[in-house]
Amino acid sequence: MQKRLNVLMEKCPQSHPCPSVKVCPVGALSQVGFNAPTVDHDKCIRCGKCSNFCPKKALVLEEQ
Repeated sequence: MQKRLNVLMEKCPQSHPCPSVKVCPVGALSQVGFNAPTVDHDKCIRCGKCSNFCPKKALVLEEQ
């Protein structure tokens, strides 16, 4: 099964720079201001680094 990275808006505090953006090895996450990060699904390799690094567990790899 294919996995897809999703941002759980209800868990993302959106009050600081997202630390997970910097750990993405392919630059698939971006953030404008303190908004929730956005995922470029064409770039995402579904490695799980960002979801493991997210302190609020707002980034999750979900089965499609």
